[in-house]
Amino acid sequence: MSLNKAQLIGNVGKDPDVRYLDSGVAVATFPLATTDRAYTLPNGTQVPERTEWHNIVLWRGLAETAEKYVHKGDKLYIEGKIRSRSYDDQNGVKRYVVEIFADNMEMLTPRSAQSASGQPAQPVTAQQPAAAQPSQPADASDDLPF
Repeated sequence: MSLNKAQLIGNVGKDPDVRYLDSGVAVATFPLATTDRAYTLPNGTQVPERTEWHNIVLWRGLAETAEKYVHKGDKLYIEGKIRSRSYDDQNGVKRYVVEIFADNMEMLTPRSAQSASGQPAQPVTAQQPAAAQPSQPADASDDLPF
């Protein structure tokens, strides 16, 4: 048995880049920043804040939701799978990319903060169709650590 699951809570680094394939399927990509807070060890050593950037990929309905409602600075909960790929750049150098293919997205930015910035109100959660999702209890979001 194996498990490939990523859960992230972070801030959107830039507005989603949404493309539509010839078949009409939407694909959205954007960076998501997660930050570990700075802290001091018992011996007095200070550990600085550390930010990690994650490449998020959304498909179909999630991509369309992101196109309408997700903006730079928004706080999101993303759940999905880690995927890696490689390609050769213009100079023939092999490059590697790690991406999170999201199955579930919850918008954590309060609606009042969205309204104050002139952005429209948005749905709180979005996920891939049930056929692509394993079944989960209706109150699964209550288990999130925030």
